[in-house]
Amino acid sequence: MSYSINAVAQQSTKKAWVDSVFASLSPDERIAQLMVIRTSGVDKNGEAIFYNAETFRLVKDYNVGAVCLFQGTPEQQAALLDSMQAMAKTPVMVTVDAEWGLGMRFKGVENFPYQLTLGALPDASLVYEVGKAIADQCRRINIHVNYAPVVDINNNPANPVIGVRSFGEDKYKVALMGTRIMEGMQDMGVMACAKHFPGHGDVSVDSHYDLPVINKSKEELQALELYPFTQIFSKGVGSVMVAHLYIPAIDNTANRATSLSPNNVTDLLRRELGYKGLSFTDALEMKGVAKYFPSGEAAVQSIIAGNDMLCLPADVPQAITEINKAIADGRLQRSDVDEKCRRVLEGKFEYVLGRTGVINANNLLQDLNVKVAPLRRQVAQQAFTVLKQSSQYVSTGKTKGLYIMMASAKDAAMEQQLLAEGWQVAFVNSKAAATQAQTEAIVRRAISSKKTIIGIHSLNRSPANYFGMDSTARVLLNQLGDKAPHAGIVLFGNPYALGNFEAGKFASIAVAYEDDAIFRTAGIDWLAGRLKPMGTLPVTVGSFTYGSGIPTAGGQLPYANPAAVGMRADVLAQIDSIALEGIREKAYPGCVVTVVKAGKVVFEKGYGHTRYDGQQPMHAGLLFDMASVTKTSATTLAVMQLWEQGRLKLGEKISSYLPWLIGSDKENLTVENLLLHQAGLVAWIPFYRNVINEAGTASPVFFSRQKTNGYTVEVSNNFYMQPRYIDSMY
Repeated sequence: MSYSINAVAQQSTKKAWVDSVFASLSPDERIAQLMVIRTSGVDKNGEAIFYNAETFRLVKDYNVGAVCLFQGTPEQQAALLDSMQAMAKTPVMVTVDAEWGLGMRFKGVENFPYQLTLGALPDASLVYEVGKAIADQCRRINIHVNYAPVVDINNNPANPVIGVRSFGEDKYKVALMGTRIMEGMQDMGVMACAKHFPGHGDVSVDSHYDLPVINKSKEELQALELYPFTQIFSKGVGSVMVAHLYIPAIDNTANRATSLSPNNVTDLLRRELGYKGLSFTDALEMKGVAKYFPSGEAAVQSIIAGNDMLCLPADVPQAITEINKAIADGRLQRSDVDEKCRRVLEGKFEYVLGRTGVINANNLLQDLNVKVAPLRRQVAQQAFTVLKQSSQYVSTGKTKGLYIMMASAKDAAMEQQLLAEGWQVAFVNSKAAATQAQTEAIVRRAISSKKTIIGIHSLNRSPANYFGMDSTARVLLNQLGDKAPHAGIVLFGNPYALGNFEAGKFASIAVAYEDDAIFRTAGIDWLAGRLKPMGTLPVTVGSFTYGSGIPTAGGQLPYANPAAVGMRADVLAQIDSIALEGIREKAYPGCVVTVVKAGKVVFEKGYGHTRYDGQQPMHAGLLFDMASVTKTSATTLAVMQLWEQGRLKLGEKISSYLPWLIGSDKENLTVENLLLHQAGLVAWIPFYRNVINEAGTASPVFFSRQKTNGYTVEVSNNFYMQPRYIDSMY
């Protein structure tokens, strides 16, 4: 009841604030509340250019509703936002397009992993943590909306604009991962934005430069592209971004992008799918729209289509003028604009109000980076994927060999790590043509080495020009596959790059997904036998289908040094004496002890033997039958948590928690009696003996193969019991 009262009060407060602000706005300001403007760009040298004067003019004179942050340092962004909010009549919604965190935009901020990398993870719990950490970055610098996640299904390897921005090609995993990262952001108070509706994955044209076409039927779209959107909508995503696509099955009007189509935004998004949150257009400056509609007309068509917010209109005053003309001409109703303005203000009440104060610039960059490296490390370890592995390449760490570093430049730090592990290192420039003599020398070394690993580095994110790999490097890889088939490869980059050469010829194939010190260390840890691969391929590449991956026998959790998770190796070493004492006292013939902290195995060791006869030693690779451990693995842990929460007392009678025991001979038993196995309860009651006949089969008195009035309790398929025997068991 208290929650309902609070919810009603919250709605009442929201309505009062929205009504008050709406009433204070002029008709033109209500239109301007639907505009999202750019605050910076880049010059010809790639350096940030801030449009402060224009931003302040549009905020002060027109009361635009939102800004979108792009290039610049965090300190520059903070100064801009502080000045802007101080002069704003209505709190400005601050947005950013940062799918892998603010490092995607702000100079000096490190990147969280790409969505495609996250798509290789074995479960979504870590994705949720990444979402929370991205939200922490946004909250630190007063950003209210992040245009993420991408829930496009990337089922076209030639897609020039989605690629690593997608979680992969499987609609279920895309929906799951997208929902979890959204929940992570919104649980921390930052609005997420699902994009690019109705699905930008299956295209080969970049909508920044032209209008992509998707020739699929409505049924095909519903079966695939729309699925992740329906799922994330049902979980409450705050906003959606509408793509610039031409999909005749939705709207066959010539050159009309889905972002400008009432069939797509009003009919499909709002009416058919029932979406109630904010809708943003993709950037109206993109050629997918700008090529066919002048700036002001694109804004008009976007509003007519049903969108709430217009991203990056080329000219705000012109857009306001054209929208007013459309209202005067009857193409657009003033009430439609007012409805959208109210929806924007509702979003501001939820995510902006109270979050526009002065930004503390002290340690800003350090704060934005604080959670990046630890999460990147976890993702790098858990996403690492082995697609093919012969017995020679099982990573025991014992056999060393030759590591061929195929990169645009030598990585001295990685080379030193490899040398310390006992590997030889050779370098091949993947961005420049190699001479025939250089190529032949590398091939000879690979053939003569008993174990050869080729590390493929310095790849571009997009598929253009073979992900930036020089043709001689591709030829060399194919030669190595032909002449040194015992060799293995580790690809540090987009897994689609495996299609650049005949990868199937190699004895071992692993994918690390990204190429920095953290992901390279994960690759070295695998070569040394310290990392147990858990990842699976998020897309299909050649003969390697979605979901391919070979987990190493012996466990699913990554390994780490105790110090990395705040534990002491010398303390863990005391486990030896405890385990061996139990064996000496014949408490057990042997055991395996595993210590896990923060999702990582920090200690794992076998002691003694499987039986007292001493024939088979215990080791970490053994499979254990988990029978009879329910109490320790489930009940005891649940009781511990309830005790910590103060909801359960060990000395309390169980009848105080289970009142149906009052009046029975169990009434005075305590929780402690039960946990210590001293309650005096019968250890085992063989109920089945009362319901079998002399032949040992089920008695027809109690059981029937058909469900009838007398036999209603389903025991298994086509097997039913009389309900009266339940009372007998109790």
